[in-house]
Amino acid sequence: MKCFIIIGWVTMLCFYGAECSAQQIKPTDSIHYTINEKMLDSVLIYAKLHPLRDLYLPDIKGIAIFAGKKTNTLSLSENTPGIKLNNARTIFAKIPGLTIFEMDGAGTQLNIGTRGTDPHRSIEMNMRQNGYNTNSDVFGYPENHYTVPMQAVEEVQLVRGSASLQFGPQFGGMMNFRLKKGDSTKPFSLESEQTAGSYKLFNSYNAIGGTIGKLNYYAFYDNRHGDGWRKNSAFNYNAYYVHLGYQLTARASITAEFSKMDYQQQIGGGLTDQQFKNNAQQSERTRNFFQPVINIPALIFKYDFNANTHVELTTHGVFGQRNSVQFINAGNIADTINASTGNYNPRQVDRDYYKGFTTEARLLHHYHIGKVASTLSTGLRYFNELTTRKQKGVGTIAADFDLSVSKPYGVNLNLTTKNYALFAENIFQFSPRFSVTPGIRYENIQTKLTGVINNASSAVAYQSTRSFPLFGTGLQYQVNNATQLYSNFSQAYRPYLYANVTPADRLDKIDPSLKDSKGYDIDLGYRGVFKNVLQFDVNAFYLYYGNKVGLITQSDATGSSYLLTTNIGNSVTKGVEAFAELSLLKLIAPNLKQQAIKLFSSVAFNNAKYISGSINQSGTNKTVKGNFVENAPVWVYKSGMELVDKNWSFNFQYSYTSKTYNDAFNTIASNNGVIGLIPAYHVFDFNFNWQFSTQCHISGGINNFTNYKYFNRRITMYPGPGILPADGRTFSISIGTKI
Repeated sequence: MKCFIIIGWVTMLCFYGAECSAQQIKPTDSIHYTINEKMLDSVLIYAKLHPLRDLYLPDIKGIAIFAGKKTNTLSLSENTPGIKLNNARTIFAKIPGLTIFEMDGAGTQLNIGTRGTDPHRSIEMNMRQNGYNTNSDVFGYPENHYTVPMQAVEEVQLVRGSASLQFGPQFGGMMNFRLKKGDSTKPFSLESEQTAGSYKLFNSYNAIGGTIGKLNYYAFYDNRHGDGWRKNSAFNYNAYYVHLGYQLTARASITAEFSKMDYQQQIGGGLTDQQFKNNAQQSERTRNFFQPVINIPALIFKYDFNANTHVELTTHGVFGQRNSVQFINAGNIADTINASTGNYNPRQVDRDYYKGFTTEARLLHHYHIGKVASTLSTGLRYFNELTTRKQKGVGTIAADFDLSVSKPYGVNLNLTTKNYALFAENIFQFSPRFSVTPGIRYENIQTKLTGVINNASSAVAYQSTRSFPLFGTGLQYQVNNATQLYSNFSQAYRPYLYANVTPADRLDKIDPSLKDSKGYDIDLGYRGVFKNVLQFDVNAFYLYYGNKVGLITQSDATGSSYLLTTNIGNSVTKGVEAFAELSLLKLIAPNLKQQAIKLFSSVAFNNAKYISGSINQSGTNKTVKGNFVENAPVWVYKSGMELVDKNWSFNFQYSYTSKTYNDAFNTIASNNGVIGLIPAYHVFDFNFNWQFSTQCHISGGINNFTNYKYFNRRITMYPGPGILPADGRTFSISIGTKI
């Protein structure tokens, strides 16, 4: 009631001030007026307590709706463990349920998945930066080669399967990296961080920013290079970014951004189980290299028609390359001198060229239906991509990074995708505590493939057009000012990839009725804060992944066998994701500000299994029903402790991941290490930070300080084939300044 009275007085004074201003009344004028009495309806003022730190996204942020969805948010700073080295294991420790491939410790590639989806290059995630996509080809080849340095990131936003309605194709979710902007309080600021570490590691992050009049700017350059923990794993990574934001009017703004990332990395290749057991740091490959080059220009226009209606138009492109030169064989086949020629054998050269263009228009509108407050978020997307794929080129016999070929490429394809999409979601706030958010998305996808494959019987020509709607609904109930219940059902999809419609040889055929993978995601959770001491989020989920694509054996009219690319079956992941963080000292001294002891625990249980389907194995179709989904651990657990004392902070983290299999048949072992069990592993990390002045700090850490020998990836393709060991014990030390 007191809040209502205060707000009522403020509102009345505002109207009174506006009226005085309109009539040009002087303070000394005599004023005579009459107030007509009227009984007003009761008004309920509702607000949430501010949590210890951001835990989940608000109902509305920017121009997107997140009410009734399973979301996570992380605010990053120089104190965030692992941020200088892009160490995903420690950076994302407080987001439960992420499966992370640790292909190396270089931090050049982010490999994440959720709820039983494939983590390889985050291929089943809708990856975004400042709201726009960074996947190389969202529909035909959605691997995310672009990796931003986490030192440039201000906030990480994650939405699970329900993100399909607003953001498009994925089963794993949408992850958005919101980058830093220039300081709004001064015209110039400087940020610099220099990091040195094990195996000649050096990282230099440098950024400038500020605000001059109506212009806000921010730019950074990051270089990271080193020899790598494992032999033949040297790398050199570069990232560039420029942000220019201009406030055209009080209602309109325009932003231009340009991002570039490139790196060249030597690839140590895969190992067999015995090789890994003998020496995990060994490598039989000295001539294998990988190089992605990704450029992302973007233009963002925002306009506020009024306090209730906002529009945002984003146009961006993804232009780049993916290049590799390798001697591709399992680890038990040595790359040696050919006795007949006296030279090494030629390497294989593979190159992709990406030219993608996307325009998204989004609108957010607040309105009322009677007494029901509502918010509509709707939008359109147009996407056009040309991927030129040149593979199986006969490369040189040299040992350096050389993409020259001596013969025409064995695979030379043009892969084109056009996409039109429309979505709408609406929050119906039926009471101050309860809201319902239904949504719909309509997709039209046009795929065209032309070119030549030297081991196919003729030139390749494939074309497909398909359209389909997706539906979903979210529910949210505010239990009290600090906690809420949420539930969501949303359909998801994943278009079949170019690789699925490219015949491998003359025995391959493609099912003309091949379908995109479709399914749905269900969430039920409870989250919030308790007395500013405990923050938590616990949810159960059910993910149905239908129409998975694979190979089965078929016979034609003559009895001849062939492999058919088709939809092979369905999988279900059932589980629980939970996070809790306790501030111990707040229990004793609630007003304590310079000291803290915080404990956190992040745990996920994922029961990901096939419920139907068969796959070809050695020419025979075998069922996979009841088997575990590939690369989907049942348990992913992380916990840690943070100690803060004035200008010092110390962070200890423990990570555990249970065993997984890398094939749908759940094979235990193979002679070449390509297929088999991935054993459970546990890792300990330590990080510290010392703010020795208002502008300077020193930080450092030891990753895997018990030097545990483990791996979480077996692979049949780049950069293997075989076991890819994770890094053993490494250390780093940094000095940074902000002016």
